[in-house]
Amino acid sequence: MEAWQAVRPVQPQMLDHKTGQLADFLFAHRARLVAKHYINTAIIPMLCRKAGVPTADVRGNITSHRARSTIASQLNNAKEPMTLFELQEWLGHRTPEATAHYAKITPNTLARAYNDAGSFARNVRTIEVLVDRDAVASGAAAAGEPWQYYDLGHGWCTYTFFEQCQHRMACAHCDFYTPKASSKGQLLEAKDNLQKMLAAIPLTDDERAAVDDGQAALNQLLERLADVPTPAGLTTSQIGTPVTATLLPIVDVTNRPQRCGPEGRC
Repeated sequence: MEAWQAVRPVQPQMLDHKTGQLADFLFAHRARLVAKHYINTAIIPMLCRKAGVPTADVRGNITSHRARSTIASQLNNAKEPMTLFELQEWLGHRTPEATAHYAKITPNTLARAYNDAGSFARNVRTIEVLVDRDAVASGAAAAGEPWQYYDLGHGWCTYTFFEQCQHRMACAHCDFYTPKASSKGQLLEAKDNLQKMLAAIPLTDDERAAVDDGQAALNQLLERLADVPTPAGLTTSQIGTPVTATLLPIVDVTNRPQRCGPEGRC
């Protein structure tokens, strides 16, 4: 556009039929508007060659209409974007449906809106996991032996798909459960080649209510899970889990406490 403005004579303002106001038109010569067909087939390809850029991209040829579409999308995705009706007025459309075609949401805008909504932060927590590196290196894990131990506070869960277990919030003490006070639990913690990690756990609405609202919400969750099978096959009622089950020791992802090393570095 700068190259074009540098070579054309100064042009007077002309009437914009959409707004009814005088405006400066970019493609004008001898006080007359240049035909759209000539702009798209001759001027824009010439300007692209001068600028050293291609005349087409994955969406097709670069045209005057493409520039209009790009500007409309930028106005819709700005830091303080135009509303749909404001954009409709600016584009001169008769209906909002015509404007909606130009109001494309960019990935950055979508990611920012999702982050502002806080859905991820509200519904995800972390839990500590012990990984038995010896079981992985020896091939025992591939053979079906436990190698991940999810810390339940009072015990360990060896169910590989723990994040999908409906009973994770209040363990039903099925066959995948190992109490910390048991000899098996104590032998596990005495192992040398254990790696401690954090795993992200997405919470359901019921589980988040149990975390936020306390024991009453937890009791309601337990009642709903009474006849739901555990990963081992039995239900909570069949196992006989007490209704005072301990809540899963999870940590808020956005408010996780820092851990400092022996030299005081966090």
